[in-house]
Amino acid sequence: MNPAIGITLLLTVLQVASGQKVTSLTACLVDQSLRLDCRHENTTTIPIQYEFSLTRDSKKHVLFGTMGVPEHTYRSRTNFTSKYNIKVLYLSSFTTKDEGVYTCELRLSSQHPPSYNKTVSVFRDKLVKCEGISLLTQNTSWLLLPLLSLPLLQAMDFISL
Repeated sequence: MNPAIGITLLLTVLQVASGQKVTSLTACLVDQSLRLDCRHENTTTIPIQYEFSLTRDSKKHVLFGTMGVPEHTYRSRTNFTSKYNIKVLYLSSFTTKDEGVYTCELRLSSQHPPSYNKTVSVFRDKLVKCEGISLLTQNTSWLLLPLLSLPLLQAMDFISL
C-alpha cells in the first residue's frame, strides 16, 4: 500500500474516532426549566447525531435528539440549541416527577456502535440555579472578561486608571 494512502486513512480514522467525545454534562435550573449543557469535542466536519434521555425507574425516556424518537409527553416541553461544541436542552415545567439520570449521547453520522455519553443525576432539591456570570464565562472570550471587569475593580479601588 502506498504510504501516503495509509497515512491519509489513519488520519481519517483518528478524526472520526475522536470527533464527538462528550467532555461534560451539567444540569441547573432557569426559572422552572431544567437546563442540560452537553459539551463535546468537535474536531470533525462529519455531522454529529445526538440524543438527550432520562432514565427513571430503570426505563429510558428519549427527550430530544436525532438518534431516537422523542416521547410524546416531552416534545412540547423541550427547547434545544446547538453551537460548535455545546448542545443545550431545556425541559420546561421541571418537577420531582422529572428526577432521574439524564444522559447526553453523541455519535458521528457515519458510525453506529461507537458512541460517547455522559450522565448526570438530577434531583430538584439539589439543583443549583444557572447563574449569569457562568453564562458569561462560557460564551465570552476570556480576553474580554478582564476588560468587562475594569469598572468593578476601579470602583473597589483595586486599580486606578
